[in-house]
Formats: sequence, C-alpha cells, structure tokens
Amino acid sequence: MHNNNEERIVARSEARRLRWLAVAVAAPLFGVVAAFGTVHPEPDAVAVNPFAEPLRLSPARIGEAGPNLYFQESVYRRNEALPALLGRLGADEQDADAIRKSPRTMRPFRLLLPGTPVSAKVDQDGRLRSFWYLTDRDTVLSLDRIGDGFQMLEQRVDLEGGIEMRSGEIKTSLFAATDAAGIPDGVAIQLADIFGGDVDFHRDLRQGDRFAVVYETVRFDGRTVRSARVLAAEFSSKSQTFRAVWFKDASGRGGYYTPQGENLRKVFLRSPLEFSRVTSGFGFRRHPILQQWRAHQGVDYGAPAGTKVKATGDGIVAFAGQRSGYGKLIVLMHHGGYSTYYAHLRDFARGLKPGKRVVQGETIGYVGQTGWATGPHLHYEFRVHDQNRNPLIMTFQPAQPLLEIELPAFKRAAEPLLARLDLLENTDLALLE
Repeated sequence: MHNNNEERIVARSEARRLRWLAVAVAAPLFGVVAAFGTVHPEPDAVAVNPFAEPLRLSPARIGEAGPNLYFQESVYRRNEALPALLGRLGADEQDADAIRKSPRTMRPFRLLLPGTPVSAKVDQDGRLRSFWYLTDRDTVLSLDRIGDGFQMLEQRVDLEGGIEMRSGEIKTSLFAATDAAGIPDGVAIQLADIFGGDVDFHRDLRQGDRFAVVYETVRFDGRTVRSARVLAAEFSSKSQTFRAVWFKDASGRGGYYTPQGENLRKVFLRSPLEFSRVTSGFGFRRHPILQQWRAHQGVDYGAPAGTKVKATGDGIVAFAGQRSGYGKLIVLMHHGGYSTYYAHLRDFARGLKPGKRVVQGETIGYVGQTGWATGPHLHYEFRVHDQNRNPLIMTFQPAQPLLEIELPAFKRAAEPLLARLDLLENTDLALLE
C-alpha cells in the first residue's frame, strides 16, 4: 500500500513540474498575445515535497498472523528427549517445562514413532508457537501456544495417493542399494518378500544386479509421508530377470504374478529371515560348543537378537517350547509331509501355541541365543518325511496360478504397470509423479 501511495504522489508532482515548465517557456509568447486579449492570472502553485519511506518486510509466511515466524522441519529420532527435539527445531528448550505440565500436552510426544517427520512454527524469540505431525491413523496431532501454555488438538485430514518409480543397482547389499536410490525400508522388505521364492538375498546377490520398483505413496501437505504397497517390481541379474505385478482377483484375494499370470509365491520361502547372513551351512562342521565334527542338519542365520522370524510356509504349529540344545523351538507341520524347525529363539509371537494355523510370511518368533548357542542366530531346519534336507538347494513349486477366466482382467491391470517398468529399465532415474 505504501508503494502505491508513493507512486501516485510522485506522479502528481511530476505532472505539476511539467505544467509549470510549460508556462515558463511560453511566457514571451503570452506577452505578445496580451496586446490582443486579457490574460487571466494563474493561482499560486501548491508546493509538493515527495517523501519516500522504506517498508520493513516481515519474515512471516504470507497469510500468517503475526510477524517474525519461522517454519522448521525435522525427523524424530529414536529415544530423543523432548528438550533436544525442540532445540533442533529452533525452539527454546524451556518450552519443554510448559509442555510437561499436562499429560494431554505430552501426548503428541509420547505417541511419536522414530522416523516421523515433524514440523514447528517458532517466533523470533525462540518461543514455540505450534508443533504438529501426521500420525499412522491419518490424523494430525498438534500443539498450539495459548498464552504461556499449550493446547493439544487431533483432527483427521485428507491424504493424497501417489505413485513413485525408482531403480537402482546392487553394490554391497539390497538395503544399501535401496537407500542410495531413496527407497524406503518398507519397500525394500517387500521386494525381498516378492522375489524371496526365486532369489536368496543372503547368498544370490551379485555386484551389478539391478532392480526397479513401482509403489504407492501417501502424501500430505505436498510431500510424501509414507510408502504403501509395491505395485510392480523387477530384479535382474546376469543370468535371468524376474518381474512381478500386484493383482487382486474378483474375490478380493491379492498376490504377485509374473506377466504371464504365474504365481510368484512359492510353497516355501527361501529363508525365514528378511535380511541376515548364513553363518553356518548344511553339512559337516566342527561344533562350536562340543568342538567335535558333526553333521549340521540345518542352516544358521546370523541376525541381531529380536529380529522377526517368519514361517516359510503355511502350516500348523506342532511344537512351541523349550527343547534341550535347540533352546526355544518352534516346529511347523506343512502339507505333503514337510516340516520346518526354528531354534534358539528369544521368544515366540504372541498367541502362538500348538494347534494354531499360520500362513507363509507370518511372524512366529524372534531371534535369540537360547540353548546351545554362542551368539544370537536362528537355526533353521527343513525336513521331508522327517528327513533333513538342505533348504538352500531345494526347488520349491509355485503356488496356484491365476485361473484362465481371470487372465483378461489381469492383463488389463498389468499392462500400465509393466509399461512403467519398461520406462525404468536400464536407467538410473528416480521418477516421481
């Protein structure tokens, strides 16, 4: 507004200056004309003194009430104390005392999960004006300053769906490659699950292997806040390429299939752990405790204590308890005379007991160090009619493929997803839409 007034004042002053200049130039001419007519005197000019006052710009975002407000964004760290979090957001750590006065105002911080993006608005004095984040229930939890205290509010918000397309190359591990490509860990875990029947991500990865993935995202306030289901994926090595497309049939049952409609799910997963390393294979070895050469009737996977252990196939819990050198042990019975053993567990999944039915990929226990174990790891055995077999070299049959009547609908759903994979093929681009 000040700028517009200044421009009008300057314009009027300039017009008057030009007018008086014209009068001065024409004065001799008017002297000649005076012999023939009467010249009416001009009124005295009003003096105009333009004055320009510089405007002070406010750093506040347009539309915000009050000057000098600053917006900060960060990510909550595991076990981070409230004063430390507020300090990283640019707020005075003393605000933590006001927040701690009420269990209600502390609630947003008690519910914070590690990795959650958080936002804050802070004034020029370092006082926290507001704090908010999106919860896993699709609501926004916020704190707003009211006087010297704070008020908590939780409200449901409208989220937007999106699709991201990314590709990468294996250099050391799948997790390292997905991190380099900006792919969330949840998507990396899905990739391992999707191709887990064909690719052993503990042993089969080679430098130069490539992958591409198309997955759903959830967006809020113009940014991606979490990833969702993988819609299509590709994994390529020097010898072969695997492709997967998500499809839900008319009954609502969903799964991953090859472009030809074959089920990618195998009767058994290649490994009961998402990511780990084989520390002892199948066959003869020197026993780490007995110090004798003995047949090792399973495969040992080294992993941190507490790592989730998955059922490698659909089955029924035949045993869940303590058994001599096995420590805490789970035995699953599967169709066709197959059984699987999961030993040295720290604990069992809640509700797991003999007679319970489990499905492939379901968490049944957690890696531990019980029984004869020198460190946290999982001892996994695969048996056929109670005869031990090496699960690393077993060939597993695929699950039921799509019915012939479902193929036309599958082809229509798969075509645009496969086109996205074609777009990512042989590129390092990370496309966002």
